[in-house]
This record gives sequence, structure tokens and C-alpha cells, in this order.
Amino acid sequence: MLSARPERRYARVSRCVSFSASHRLHSKFLSDEENLKLFGKCNNPNGHGHNYKVVVTVHGEIHPVTGMVVNLTELKDIMEEAIMKPLDHKNLDQDVPYFADVVSTTENVAVYIWENLQKILPVGVLYKVKVHETDKNIVVYKGELSAFGD
Repeated sequence: MLSARPERRYARVSRCVSFSASHRLHSKFLSDEENLKLFGKCNNPNGHGHNYKVVVTVHGEIHPVTGMVVNLTELKDIMEEAIMKPLDHKNLDQDVPYFADVVSTTENVAVYIWENLQKILPVGVLYKVKVHETDKNIVVYKGELSAFGD
């Protein structure tokens, strides 16, 4: 039997950006010796840099008229505001207030990006933030507060 309304279709859409930034892995809660032991060369007092790649994935219903989950031009502008402006060509620890008391690990960079995107995107649209610090080090964050249901 044919339905008068087509079935609802859902999809995930991803967009990538790249930015360059420097940082130093250093925790104020550890001694200099503990930081050096934990973070090694990444604890260099002068910092070090990365060319980060960020993949933002949104999800939702495919609009029956536009055929889109999200307007990619709007997503591009949102990513510019939430990622590129605050992070590109910055020293994360010195130029981004969020990292004044938070260690600038890739995990925390992913959380920072998630929180910035959440402020701009409609509620429930953001699905995943994936941050490539290097070709071998990648973090995925989906907004989880606890993996154990706490």
C-alpha cells in the first residue's frame, strides 16, 4: 500500500577544516618533573606545533524540499566561528582562555570545539567531533560526560 507521505530519511554529514596551532602539554597540578616524565618532549617549555585536522559530523532528517540535513555554507560559517577564529595560528595555552586551567591535549581540544559548536548549532544536530593531531593520533568526541552512565 502506498503512503501519501514519503518515509522520513536521516543522514550524517561531515565537513573538514584544518588549523595550525602550538601548545605545551603541562598540568598545573603536577610538578615540573612529573610533567616531564608524563608528557616527555611535548612538555618543552617553548611548546611545539601541530597541523590539526577537524572533522565535524552533524545528523538529522533530510529535508524533503531542500534535500539537505544542513546547509553546508552555513556549516562552513559556523566552523569558521567556532574553530578557525579561536584556534588557527594560536598558542592554545596563551591565546585561548579555555586552556588557562585545562591541559591542551587533543582530547580537551575536541571538547573545546564541541562546546563551541554546541553554542551555535541547533540543539541535537551535532553528532561527532574528530580531531587529528597527527596522522597517528586521533580523538573522537561525541559530547559524552561519562561512558559509565554516572
